[in-house]
Amino acid sequence: MESAPDDLHESLTLQLAFGPFCVTPGKRLLTKSGSTVEIGGRALDLLIALLERPGRVLSKRKLIKQVWPDIVVTEGSLRFHMTGLRRILGDGEDGARYISTQVGVGYAFVAPIERLQPGHDSNITPAICAPADSKRFVSTVGSLPPRARLIGRDSDVQMVVDRLLEPKLFTIVGPGGVGKTSLAVEVGHRICAGRDEPVRFVDLAQVEDATLVPSSLAGSLGIPVQAEDPMFVLLAHLRTRKLLLIIDNCEHLIDAVSAVVEQIREAAPEVGLLATSREPLRTLGEHVHWLSPLDFPGEAQALSVDELLAFPAVKLFVERALSGNASLLLEAGDAQMIADMCRRLEGMALPIELAAVRVATHGVHATHTLLGERFSLGWSGRRTALPRHQTLRAMLDWSYALLSAQEKLVFDRLAIFVGPFSLDAASQILANAQIDSVTAAATLDEVTSKGLVTVDHSEAMATYRLLEMTRAYAREKLAARGDVEVHALSFRHAAYFMDLLGRLGTTPDEIFESSSQLASQLGNIRNALEWSFGPQGDPGLALPLAAASAPLFLHFSLMVECRTWCSRATELLELGYFGTPTEMELQAALGLVLMFTRGNSEAAQKALLRALNIAEELGDHWSRLRLLGRLQIFSERIGDFPSSLAWAEQAVEVGNIIGKPEAIAVAASLAGISHHLLGDQKLARQELEKSLRNSLPSKRSSTIQYGFDHRNRTGLALARTLWLLGFPDQARRWAEQVEAEAAALDHSVTYCIALVWTLCIYIWTGDLDKAAAGLETFTKTAEANALAPYVAAAMGVQGAIAIRAGQPGNAVALLEESLARLQGMRYELLTTSFEISLVEGLILIGEHEKALTQVEATVKHCRNSGDAYALPELLRIKAAILKTLDAGNTVAAEGTLKESIALSQQQGAMSWELRASMDLATLWLEQARAAEAKELLSACRERMSEGYDTLDLRQLQVLWQRTLVEPAQPDQAMPYVPTQI
Repeated sequence: MESAPDDLHESLTLQLAFGPFCVTPGKRLLTKSGSTVEIGGRALDLLIALLERPGRVLSKRKLIKQVWPDIVVTEGSLRFHMTGLRRILGDGEDGARYISTQVGVGYAFVAPIERLQPGHDSNITPAICAPADSKRFVSTVGSLPPRARLIGRDSDVQMVVDRLLEPKLFTIVGPGGVGKTSLAVEVGHRICAGRDEPVRFVDLAQVEDATLVPSSLAGSLGIPVQAEDPMFVLLAHLRTRKLLLIIDNCEHLIDAVSAVVEQIREAAPEVGLLATSREPLRTLGEHVHWLSPLDFPGEAQALSVDELLAFPAVKLFVERALSGNASLLLEAGDAQMIADMCRRLEGMALPIELAAVRVATHGVHATHTLLGERFSLGWSGRRTALPRHQTLRAMLDWSYALLSAQEKLVFDRLAIFVGPFSLDAASQILANAQIDSVTAAATLDEVTSKGLVTVDHSEAMATYRLLEMTRAYAREKLAARGDVEVHALSFRHAAYFMDLLGRLGTTPDEIFESSSQLASQLGNIRNALEWSFGPQGDPGLALPLAAASAPLFLHFSLMVECRTWCSRATELLELGYFGTPTEMELQAALGLVLMFTRGNSEAAQKALLRALNIAEELGDHWSRLRLLGRLQIFSERIGDFPSSLAWAEQAVEVGNIIGKPEAIAVAASLAGISHHLLGDQKLARQELEKSLRNSLPSKRSSTIQYGFDHRNRTGLALARTLWLLGFPDQARRWAEQVEAEAAALDHSVTYCIALVWTLCIYIWTGDLDKAAAGLETFTKTAEANALAPYVAAAMGVQGAIAIRAGQPGNAVALLEESLARLQGMRYELLTTSFEISLVEGLILIGEHEKALTQVEATVKHCRNSGDAYALPELLRIKAAILKTLDAGNTVAAEGTLKESIALSQQQGAMSWELRASMDLATLWLEQARAAEAKELLSACRERMSEGYDTLDLRQLQVLWQRTLVEPAQPDQAMPYVPTQI
C-alpha cells in the first residue's frame, strides 16, 4: 500500500538532531551547524541504523545485515566504517560522546536525540543536544558536581537512568574506588538533560555526626532549618515535590541514612533517591545495583594493542596517563604492562587512576615494578569488610611510599580538614617550626599532582579536598605521629577558623556576604568546635570560637546548633571572659536563639539582660540598640507591654546618641509598635512613619543582626495602625506590600511575622478570601519550619476567619486549643485577638454566659498588662452580651458602649469607634430614638473617607438606611453581626 503524500513528505523531511549534527534520512543528508558534511554511504547507513534505536546495543551481525544486506563482509569492514564515522562526528573529542562500543557484542548510540518536525530550521541546534548551554539544564543541575568522562559505564548509566524513570530508592553499591560517585553524577546529569527534572546532590563525606544527616540533606536543597527537628522540616518541604536526590558516601553513616531515606520514601513518594554506599542500606523498598570493576584482560600476552585498548580498564589507564603528561610516549610492550597492572588492580577505577598519575611522572616500567613490590595481590573481589579495607590500605600505602619525607608530613597533616579547604588555610595550618607556610603550599601542590588530593576549579578560587578513604588513611598516619603533633595541629586549625570567622565583618551586609562564602567550611568549623570543647581541646580557644561562629550559624538559620555551642561556651566564662565583648556576643546570640527555639523562657531573658549590661559597660551603643530591640520583642511576646515600651524608650535615647538613620529607624520602630499595642494610635503612626523615612529597603542581611527585618515589622505595625485610625484602604495596600517584601526575603521567621499580622488586617476589613489564602501559606510555612508558636497561631486564625464569616462550626474549639498552646509557650502577643474571636464565637453558638465570663476576664487582663489597643472592641462586645442577657435593662449596655466610644476617641481608633457607634445607634433605633441614631451615624459617615467596600462600612450603609424610615420597633432590632478583633 502506497504512503499518502503527507506521510511521504514527512518521511523525506524527518530530521534527527544530536549535538551540532542533524540527519535527514529521507534525503540521506548529514549537516553540522547547518553545513553539509561529506560522509560515505556505508557510514551514513550505520549512523541511521544506530539513530533508529538510540540507547540500544545493536549486534555486529545485525548491523552488517542491515548495512550490507546483499553481500558478505567481515567484522573488519564494519570496524573500518565505524572508525570513519566516529572520526566524522568527532566522537571522543572535547567531551563529545555519540557511539559506545560493547566489547564483543556491538555498538549503541548514546547521545540525546531530538526528532524535529518537518519544516524545522536545521540550522538551529536543539537545546537538548547542547545541555551545557541550555538554561533548562543550568537551572536543574543545582548542586551537581561537574561530570567526568566515564569509560566502560554506558550500560550501568543507562540501566540506572531507566530504573529511575519512576521514583524509588536506588543504591549503587561497591568497594571504595570503584567509581560509584562518578556514576551517580553522570546519572544525575543525564536525568537533568533528558527529563527536565530537578536533581540535587549531597556529599556526606564531610558529615561525621549522624545527627546532622537531615540538616545536610536540607542544606543541599536550600532549606533553612530553624527548628529542633530538622527531619520534620525536611519532610515538610519534600512532601509535594518531584525531584531526584543523590546522596553520596553513605557507608560511615549507614544507620542514620537508612532511617532518613525510609522516612522520605514514605512521606514524599515523588522524590527519587539515588545513594552510593559500600554496603546496601538494607531499608524497605531499596533497589541495589552492585557496581562491578571495569573489564580488564585476563591474559594480555595473546591480545593485540587494539584488543587491549578495547577493555575499559586499560582505556581508562591510558587516557589518565596521557592527560597527566601530554608528551608521554608509550613504547612497545607498554600496553601489555598496563594491562597487567589493570588486572592486578582488578579493574578498580580509583587505583587505576592513581597508578596512571604515577606513570605520567615515573613512566610505565618504574610504576609496574613498584606496583609489584607494594601491592597485595590477594584481593578476592568479594565485598567483605576486612579484605576491602586491606586492599584500599595497600593502594594508599603504595602511593604514600612514593612521597618524600616532607610530602608525607604535609599529607598526614591534611587529615585535619573536613571537606574542602583553601590554599591559604593549608599553608597556615600545616606550617610550624618544621615547615614554613610557603614550603607547605608548594608541597601541597606536589602532593596534589600525585593524585592524593583533588582540586575543584569551579569556584573563583580553587579548593582542595581529600577523598574520604584518603582522609581516613591520613588520619591514621597523623595519629601515629603522636598526641603532641595532633594537639598542635588541631590548635592551629581551630585558631585559623576562629580568625577567619573574626573577619566576617562588622556591618550586617559585610557579615551576610562573608558568611555566604563559607557554606563549604561548616564541616571544618564544626570540627574545630568539637575539638576545642573536647577532652583534648583548648577551653581558652573554645569560647571565642563559639562566639565567632554564632553569626555564621544564624546566617544559615542553624539556630539549634548555634544554641548548643553558645550554651557550652557560657560554662567557660570564668576563664577570663566575664564582661568582655566575647561574652556579650555569646549572651546576645544565646538569648535570641533560645527565644525562637524554646520559647520566651527566663533563660533567654537572663542572657539578653546580661548582654545588654555588658554593652552598657563597654559603651557600645550599636550593641545596646540591637539588644534593646531583642528585649522589646521579648517583652512584647510575653505580653508585658509596659516593659516593652520602656525598652523602646531606652532604644530611642540610644538611637539619638548614635544619630545614624538606621539607628533612628530601629528605635522609632520599637517605639511605634509599643505605642500601637498600648493603644496610642496617633503617636504610633508618627513613630512608625518616622522609622520608615529613615529605613533602607528590607534585606536579608538585617535578619542576622536583629533576628528579623525591622523595616518589614514596621510596615506591618503601620498597616494595623492605619486600619484602627480609619484608613482601611491604606492599611490593605501596606499589608500587601509588606507581605510581598517579606516573601522576597526568604526568611521564614520574618515571613511568618508578616503573615500573622496581615491576616488580622484582612479579617478586620472582611477580606475573608484573602485571609483564607494567606492562612494556607502561613500554615505551610510554619509547619515546614516547625515554628511551634506559629503552628499554634494558625489554628487560632482559622477559627477567627470562620467566626468573622458567621460560620462558627468547630471554631471555638480551635481557638481554645490555640490559646492553650500559645500560653504554654509564654507567647501572649496574640492572646487578646484570639480571645475576642473566642467570645464572638461563643455568642454565635448561644453560650452568652460563658462569653460574658471570658470577655470580663480579657478586659481585666488588658487593663493590667497594658494591652490596651483592643479594649474599645472588648467593651463593645461586652455591651452586646449584656443586652442579650437582660433585654429589658439597656442602661448597662448603653453605658458600656459609650465607654467604648470614649476610649476609641482617646486612642484615635476610628474603626473601633465606628463599630461601637453602630451598635449604640442600633440600640437607640430599638428605643425609637431615631434622631439621635441618625446624628451619631451621620458623624461617622462624614469622618470615614475610604474603605467603602469593607464589611464595617457596608453595615454602616445598611444601618443608615434604617434611620431614614420609621423608627424601628423593639422586635425589628437588627441582629447582632459579630466583628473580628
